[in-house]
Amino acid sequence: MLTELNRWENSYYAVTRRYTTSSYIMPTKGILERLAEGPVIGDGGFVFALEKRGYVKAGPWTPESCVEHPEAVKQLHREFLRAGADVMQAFTFYASDDKLKNRGNQASDQHTCAGINAAACKIAREVASEGDGLVAGGLSQCPTYLSGGSKEAVQAEFKIQLDEFVKNKVDFLICEYYEHVEEIEWAIEESLKTGMVVAANMCIGPEGDLHGTTPAECAVRMAKAGAKIIGVNCHFDPFKLLDCMDQMKQGLIKANLYKDVYMMVQPLGFHTPDASKQGFIDLPEFPFGLEPRILTRWDMHAFARQAYDMGVRYIGGCCGFEPYHVRALSEELIAERGGRIPEGCEKHDMWGAGLKMHTKPWVRARASRSYWENLNPASGRPHSSAYAKSDRWGVTKGDEMLKQQVDATEDKDIAKLQEYKTKQQTMS
Repeated sequence: MLTELNRWENSYYAVTRRYTTSSYIMPTKGILERLAEGPVIGDGGFVFALEKRGYVKAGPWTPESCVEHPEAVKQLHREFLRAGADVMQAFTFYASDDKLKNRGNQASDQHTCAGINAAACKIAREVASEGDGLVAGGLSQCPTYLSGGSKEAVQAEFKIQLDEFVKNKVDFLICEYYEHVEEIEWAIEESLKTGMVVAANMCIGPEGDLHGTTPAECAVRMAKAGAKIIGVNCHFDPFKLLDCMDQMKQGLIKANLYKDVYMMVQPLGFHTPDASKQGFIDLPEFPFGLEPRILTRWDMHAFARQAYDMGVRYIGGCCGFEPYHVRALSEELIAERGGRIPEGCEKHDMWGAGLKMHTKPWVRARASRSYWENLNPASGRPHSSAYAKSDRWGVTKGDEMLKQQVDATEDKDIAKLQEYKTKQQTMS
């Protein structure tokens, strides 16, 4: 599969290694070559993990911590690497200048998109070089598109980010977190100008993008745009996204494109069976009350197995994914990954085997795979309902409420939104 691209990639790395500073060890194989050999494990979610640790602000979710607290970002990268991740995705989520200065955010003025992206690439490369890992530059949706901006304006925002990825010699690109297939097509088109391999992930579920484009059609359009790795990330849990991936797979097969691409999925670390079209951001618990929904490591074993058996070869995580989740993915696929055991397993025995050393007999009795695979965890919340009622506002690109602005949101604006929400609830 993709043998011509594999050969191109080998040539690219031979040249890249010549022009990289000796302080970093460049990877021995590119992303397509690794995918041809077996499953690749991605890393986890940075914005949620670093928000909980006090380094990212919920709301803007922007990555200025790469400049302000580089050691915090580096430590999280290192934990994902020890857990078995093959790719260090530079922490550049929402790093376009239009997002960095949106609604009162001053990160663009203080650090600039270019400054943040350069710092993120440096951190990711430093950690990746500790374990023959790859560095991916990440490009996500931007406010200019949501506000109805032109293709030229949107791609200009992308180019600023891409210039830094080229300058810092990332190994490949991931266009991720797009709600509209049109915007990700524009992102792929601009990204291909770098000459690098492009992966493309939409943040959609089984219902498709926000303009009603089916997952199957989205996958076909991403492949035709030139992405060589196709899939979804964020917004939904692993099992809802696997439903979405199945639709994408069938679409690619029908279009005779499946043999030309690899499939990729990086879901949430939260259960979202009750999420509507826009996923977990529609849930009333978003973003500060999601902890009861966290998936266990055993859920991750099941996800990794189902994804691999479906034919997905790039398996990672997004918001809510912690290093122990990534370790579970790696453990489940040890055999498929040539017997490689993550360094993070040094203090972890699979399927609870370490509990054999526990002092209490009833805890020692839990040291078995069957116990943990069949456990149905309780929430411990006596007044909590199993499912929530999603907010279905139905606003998307071009709606007045979605248009972005430089000025900070005022209390009167929040009051208008709350009034609209009350009206929506009354109607539903």
